Amino acid sequence: MSTQATEDRILEVLEEDAQASYAEIAERADVSKPTVRKYINQLEEEGVIVGYSADIDPKKLSSKTIAMVGIDVSSERYVEATKALKDLDEVEALYSSSGDHMLMAEVRAADGDALGEIISDQLLEIDGVTAAHPSFLQERLK
Repeated sequence: MSTQATEDRILEVLEEDAQASYAEIAERADVSKPTVRKYINQLEEEGVIVGYSADIDPKKLSSKTIAMVGIDVSSERYVEATKALKDLDEVEALYSSSGDHMLMAEVRAADGDALGEIISDQLLEIDGVTAAHPSFLQERLK
C-alpha cells in the first residue's frame, strides 16, 4: 500500500469523525495504531492537519437566519474591503470566489430584517463594496 493511499485513508476517517481514537482510525483505515500515530503527527507538523473541530448545525442551536452573501468589490479597494469584511462579527466566514461575485460571505443575523440591516448598514458602507446579493440558507442537507 502506498504512503499516499495510507495518508488519504487516515485523513478520510478524520474528516468523517475528528474525535475518532487511534484504534478506531487504524481499524477503519486498515493500518496499525503506531502507523496512525506516525502519520497524524507528521501531518500536523507539515500543517496539513491544522486543527480538529465539531461540525455544528447552527439552526439547531438558535433561530438565527443564515445567508451566503455574494459581494462585489472594486478591484482597487479589494484588499482593504476584504480586511474590513473579515473584521465584522456578523461575517462568520469569508471566501474569495470565481463565480458571479468576487467574495462570498456567510452572514448570521436574528432574522431577515436584521440581515437586511447588516447588509445596508455595514456591508455596503465598506469602502469598495459595490453590491451585496444574499441567498438565504434554509436546510442543511449534509
